[in-house]
Amino acid sequence: MSYQKFFATSAMALLLGTGSAVADTWRYAFEEAMEEVQGKFAQKFKEEIEANSDHEIQLFPFGTLGESDSIMEQTQSGILQFVDQSPGFTGALIPEAQVFFVPYLLPQDTATLATFFENSKAINEMFPPLYAEQGLELLTMFPEGEVMMTTTEAVTGPEDLDEVKFRVMTNPLLVESYKAFGATPTPLPWGEVYGALQTGIIQGQENPAFYIESTKMYEVTDHITRTGHNNFTTAVMANKEFFDGLSDEDKTLVTNAIDAAFDYIIAYQEGLTEASLAKVMEAKPSMTITTLTEEQRAPFKATAASVEEEFLKIGGDQAGAILEQLKADLAAAQ
Repeated sequence: MSYQKFFATSAMALLLGTGSAVADTWRYAFEEAMEEVQGKFAQKFKEEIEANSDHEIQLFPFGTLGESDSIMEQTQSGILQFVDQSPGFTGALIPEAQVFFVPYLLPQDTATLATFFENSKAINEMFPPLYAEQGLELLTMFPEGEVMMTTTEAVTGPEDLDEVKFRVMTNPLLVESYKAFGATPTPLPWGEVYGALQTGIIQGQENPAFYIESTKMYEVTDHITRTGHNNFTTAVMANKEFFDGLSDEDKTLVTNAIDAAFDYIIAYQEGLTEASLAKVMEAKPSMTITTLTEEQRAPFKATAASVEEEFLKIGGDQAGAILEQLKADLAAAQ
């Protein structure tokens, strides 16, 4: 094949992959490894697409195409067709998405959470136009598990976070939340966190139990604290130009695959938190895992109102309406 023909073919393949209904290969990147929650969701999505069409899904786990900001840019530009990214990283693009970092907003009960994410009017009706403004088709959001703190020193109250440099995602409201908790929030790319904990640049970070176990955060911290302040939320999106260019048949294919993957990932997470914590303790018996009592959580919960007020200031034009609707959706899911 001549170079001219090769480049012409490559350019055509890129065009087909980003905006045409006859695309055969779709690229999907996410923020975790293949065997972590986002990876499991992506594999189920791939399985459904490939079982019900001639299309192929190429999966790109964390690190293969760069950090979170890189894969978002690649999706917006059409290099990627699908991306899974936490609202923690899309907060700069869509400030309303920061609502998921108001502490103690989401319930801990997994069945209630699943019902909320599946039926929420805020998620399914109010957020999609905001994502569309950024060239993204919001396909679904789903929970990934209770967020826990891992620290080098024990934490039983906000006073224990005084002067603790705590890694957070680059999200203004999450920064505000940890300031309210008494810590010194320190935004860092995920690829730098293990080394920063190992060298003492930071002394804490937060994540669900499965991620603490799989990324071996327990090796560079000594304490896990279950404050009950949040559940990690993630969003699956498509490049909007690509999605809008799909045939009705392929749009249905994608939405059906998303629905199947949603049901699968909710079931997959049953018992995952406790199993992951058991693996941590097996790997490092000296690790302490502390579930705070309601009395111990009270001072953390007391910060929620001030963080909520900050969200209303920085959360975009629809912050108030979205927060109000989310609370109504949560009440309906109970």
